[in-house]
Amino acid sequence: MDRLWSFWIDRGGTFTDVIAQASDGEEISLKLLSASPAYEDAAVEAMRRVLGAAPGDPFPAHHVTAIKMGTTVATNALLERAGARTLLVVTAGFADALTIGDQARPDLFALDIARPAPLHACVVEATERLAADGALVTPLDEAALARALAKARAEGFTSAAIAFLHADLNPAHEQAAGALARTAGFEFVALSHEVSPLPRFVPRAETTVADAYLTPILQAYAQQVARAVGGAPLYFMTSAGALVRAEAFRGRDAIVSGPAGGVVGVARSAQIAGARQALGFDMGGTSTDVCRYAGSLERKDIARIAGVKLRSPMLDIETVAAGGGSILFFDGLRARVGPQSAGADPGPAAYGRGGPAAVTDANLMLGRLDPRVFPAIFGRDGASPLDPAASRAAIARLAREMGAPSVEAAAEGFLAIAVEQMARAVDRISTERGFDPRDHVLTAFGGAAGQVACEVAEALGPSQVICPRYGSVLSAWGIGQAQLASLRQLGLDAVLDKAGLARAQAAAAEAEAAARAALAEQGADAGEVRLTLRLRYDGADAELPTPLGPLQATKAAFEAAHQRLFGFVEANLPIIIASVEAEAVSNNSSPAGGGDSPQGGETEGDLPSRQAPSVDHTADSSPSGGATGLETTPMFFHGAWHDAPVIRAEHLTQVQGPALIVRADTQIAVSPGWTATPGPDGMVRLEQAARRKAAALSLDRPDPITLELFNKRFMGVAEAMGAALERTAHSVNIKERLDFSCALFDVDGGLVANAPHMPVHLGSMGASVRAVRDRHPHLAPGDAFALNNPYAGGTHLPDITVVMPVFVGESAAPAFYVAARGHHADVGGVQPGSMPPFSRTLPEEGVLLDALPIMTGGAFLEAQVRTALAAGPWPDRAPGRHIADRNAQIAARPAGAASVAALIESYVGAAVAA
Repeated sequence: MDRLWSFWIDRGGTFTDVIAQASDGEEISLKLLSASPAYEDAAVEAMRRVLGAAPGDPFPAHHVTAIKMGTTVATNALLERAGARTLLVVTAGFADALTIGDQARPDLFALDIARPAPLHACVVEATERLAADGALVTPLDEAALARALAKARAEGFTSAAIAFLHADLNPAHEQAAGALARTAGFEFVALSHEVSPLPRFVPRAETTVADAYLTPILQAYAQQVARAVGGAPLYFMTSAGALVRAEAFRGRDAIVSGPAGGVVGVARSAQIAGARQALGFDMGGTSTDVCRYAGSLERKDIARIAGVKLRSPMLDIETVAAGGGSILFFDGLRARVGPQSAGADPGPAAYGRGGPAAVTDANLMLGRLDPRVFPAIFGRDGASPLDPAASRAAIARLAREMGAPSVEAAAEGFLAIAVEQMARAVDRISTERGFDPRDHVLTAFGGAAGQVACEVAEALGPSQVICPRYGSVLSAWGIGQAQLASLRQLGLDAVLDKAGLARAQAAAAEAEAAARAALAEQGADAGEVRLTLRLRYDGADAELPTPLGPLQATKAAFEAAHQRLFGFVEANLPIIIASVEAEAVSNNSSPAGGGDSPQGGETEGDLPSRQAPSVDHTADSSPSGGATGLETTPMFFHGAWHDAPVIRAEHLTQVQGPALIVRADTQIAVSPGWTATPGPDGMVRLEQAARRKAAALSLDRPDPITLELFNKRFMGVAEAMGAALERTAHSVNIKERLDFSCALFDVDGGLVANAPHMPVHLGSMGASVRAVRDRHPHLAPGDAFALNNPYAGGTHLPDITVVMPVFVGESAAPAFYVAARGHHADVGGVQPGSMPPFSRTLPEEGVLLDALPIMTGGAFLEAQVRTALAAGPWPDRAPGRHIADRNAQIAARPAGAASVAALIESYVGAAVAA
């Protein structure tokens, strides 16, 4: 009690992870259930235990320098629809705008569409209107609005979201309406020009409603914790990866509050390990989160959580439904993993509660987990160890159903499928964005990541894995390393030229002043201020972050990023400055310990020694003999059993796989061909000497495991193409309505795999591929063709298919074809939109493209395309936009071709073709 403590806490849905750091450097780690009848709040309970506060005693706040938390309170409120009773106030005529939304169809093949309930319970339409430039059209009728607000308040509404048309340009009406709402007694009022000060009404209004719905719940929790800790300094983690004072924590900023700590933990671990680029791999019980770090935290602006679309800066995290609890099953043709989870109760079969076979059972049966190192908290009595026999029996039933050669082969196959699913999620934040995963280290954390880290790295390409010291509580540790920061955005919509850059610099100065002021309100001075432009091509929606700098340098940086991500640049299109962003970071980057603050004092290569973390278990978790390398355990890898040493991480010097490294909070399975060595700050570093060759495949009758593995990989090809097309498209049809489809075809034009896109496109796309092949018998790498001919597999003329051959190695013939079909806004005809109801001939519907060459040797044939679009009595009305969307379809090709090439590199071409 004579020491000072700082606490770093990740309050998850199931567990609350806590790391306590004392002023003398000692660190203690705890993991408690987030909800328990034994205490009111898990975070407060953990802190009281560390501080030795007896039940009923006041919280010893004078011994606490800082409490830093991430929380799922906002996410849970969204999932459970348990937010504040919210009123939406909009411009008259737009009451249904959020119900209509953007027409995106997230589940195309669902027969029964379940639309998520809106967060707002009622809408008030305000008489007011601004023009598209912010000029006054109709004054705000304040008297009528005041009456409507008073009525809503009397009906029990406590939170108001106010979103008027073009308020991002002129906030006067919103400010007046906000004052009326506060006068009417609303406890919380969110104004769209403050919540999301960027163009586009629907995302701005959606985010404002979410903020009004969630902030009161979030603030109630923050105030509850603040009272419980007696006024100790309290900070919360935002979705953008920064800390804010508890009183400044808003609902819009809290959706990935906890997982954001994991991203910061990945970044800090990479810095400690001396890695420039890292892929984060956080595998838990139900799902796996993945992220990327390359010198800065990568963010995105749009996310859909629990059916709610939010536009707010947040760290870029992808989630896949694959974890230790993912259920293994056989559907009669293919072996499957998830997305259903066994959960905590009954849990996997090994828990001894009658649960199904799950990924944890496969790991346990294959020796990737040592049950002696687990606490005895399983079984129906809650006091039994893990049950390997139950795992084996559950997987044996599946092996018999599939006709697998052995139970071990079935278990290893199921693990390979789970690994493939997780590797595809990592692909979405690396390969699909133009980054080679082989240039990164894989940072494995979460309780289940260590058991499959080597296999995931093999599937992706990195030859090095780092397992941080805080493997299962890295999100909490990352929260401790986070910086106090403030981020402000301003919409601009100006051309990137000399005048536009001057406007951007002025807007950046305004945003910087606002960010510095917000930081000062939290009692911190800004040190570094990062100024960023978000740039896009005119007519496109894909905005790329680019540092603010001189004109030519800014343009070059944008074009380099566009070329890397999409495979082309638009030399003739203006570049638009969509918005500016200023992020002010505190001088004292991490209050009261951690990070690079004076208290934490850590710098790369100069790290203080610390005690290993302890985990609050209910039983002794040490195997007999101390697991110092004198014991072995059987482990199954690559079709054979091995006697592998079991080594405690603190005793590790160097070991060749197979081996099992155990910690108090996780276990790390080292595969054959991998070497484990200790790294800085308690890390375990895994390295592979050489790439392992893929096992030979039986081509006459693939087994259920192989079928599912290739199913996942082929699906990944089509999904990567769709992601590239969606990002680069210009038209609302493709960008927002997602009226497009991408697919992979064999040399005969047979459909191999398609992403879950438009069904009407896919049935005839193979005929279009064959038409291209037949009309152009001599194909070369870099060729591409456009087709909308309904006599050659086309549908209606606005649906244009871009077909591209994929060549492998030195072959003179294509190995595969990739195709992308999208609905274009116009392709000529007697009526704009190219869908005239009274057309009787094809020219009346639009321009006909019959396997038109649009690219040769990688060069776009713009002149020929423009000539084709101008042909006929009713030519294309917007050839520039048409060409831009066509380029987006072309941009989908490299993603598909690269995926196919990687497959053939791993397996011989004949196996992939089979």
